[in-house]
Amino acid sequence: MAWKSRTRSLQVFDTELSADTVEWCPVSPHHNILACGTYQLQKGAGEEGGTPSRTGRLYLFEFRRDVSMRPPLTELQSKDTAAILDLKWCHVPVSGKAVLGLAAATGELQLHSLLESQEGSCCLQTLSSQTVGAERLALSLDWSTGRMDSSSDVRVVCSDSAGCISVLSLEEGSLMTVSQWKAHDFEAWISAFSYWDTQLAYSGGDDCKLKGWDLRVGPSSPTFISKRHSMGVCSIHSNPHREHILATGSYDEHVLLWDGRNMKQPFSETSMGGGVWRLKWHPTHPHLLLAACMHNDFHVLHCQPATEGSGSACPVVASYILHNSLAYGADWSRLSLEEPSPCPPPAAEPKKSVTESGGHLRIQYESPTASFDTSLEDDAGRYIPESTPSPASSAAVLAHNPDAEASSLSCLLASCSFYDHMLHVWRWDWTPEEAQQEPE
Repeated sequence: MAWKSRTRSLQVFDTELSADTVEWCPVSPHHNILACGTYQLQKGAGEEGGTPSRTGRLYLFEFRRDVSMRPPLTELQSKDTAAILDLKWCHVPVSGKAVLGLAAATGELQLHSLLESQEGSCCLQTLSSQTVGAERLALSLDWSTGRMDSSSDVRVVCSDSAGCISVLSLEEGSLMTVSQWKAHDFEAWISAFSYWDTQLAYSGGDDCKLKGWDLRVGPSSPTFISKRHSMGVCSIHSNPHREHILATGSYDEHVLLWDGRNMKQPFSETSMGGGVWRLKWHPTHPHLLLAACMHNDFHVLHCQPATEGSGSACPVVASYILHNSLAYGADWSRLSLEEPSPCPPPAAEPKKSVTESGGHLRIQYESPTASFDTSLEDDAGRYIPESTPSPASSAAVLAHNPDAEASSLSCLLASCSFYDHMLHVWRWDWTPEEAQQEPE
């Protein structure tokens, strides 16, 4: 059984300020709620050398599938804030409400509750904030609830530009700092929990080091220090479906997969062609990994062979290439897309090739709603029918079934890019196609 892969852009939104983080709400029934954060460095006013300021804006959107003749994404709210470096929703309700965490350039970690109006709309209301330190930027955050477990204490880990890691608890809606320590010599770009043992945390910094921390014994010394990445470590994500599996990414343009029981060497390494700013495991499919690759767009990796012991690089099974600037924020939605998107008519043959790789997405049309449709083309610009795997990925598409029991896989995603300040909402369809029989 062959599987065909297709991405389609559904809507594009201009965030006005540089967009760097986007997150779908994981809490039911709000899987259609999307948050986006922006970061803008403003030059200092007055004399040359004036102190610059960092401003931002927090957007809240609702995605509606049942609309016709209008874009599916509706802006519900926008709030001017300090510049936003990271956003993460708590995976479980807090006091019955979805809660969004925000890492701000003021060094604050902020929490915002999702409130519902009588009319059925939603908005964010500030719940709590805690400063992690003076004269620093809060750079990332992660919740301890990645396995959707609400029975244990809800905690947040945060990294900052001073190289420190902070662990905070959430008690009665208020953030309390539990511990803080100096973890890296330069910026601590990323911090994350092990979702399987939330007493374990990881951090990555501009000092090119990946470190592990056991919160039970205190932060006096890390459980390991890895220099396997050759540049700054800027993304870490614990697999919520497979115990011990950890993904890391770096400015060195590589995604590494690790077994948490042996952090001496990764068991898989994949070159991405761009700095890996964010990594996101799929919320329900254990082998799919979304990567935001800065100068080289957004890609979906299929990690099953690697996690099952092949030791090989992870094949790219889908790419989204319609952004025109640094690929920073990306996330999967839990919202179900029951039916694959309709197939477009074949595109007319272009007169010349646009790139020199194996198979490429090209824009087929732009609608008045700023939606795009895409198709695959080969080096000569010829249309590749959807049932035909692209030359570069045919082995991957033929070899791997995303879910042995699934008839198809349709995913809703969001991504954002920096200097062009754009948010894209798009879908990826991975559907079975009977393998073509060779002539006898």
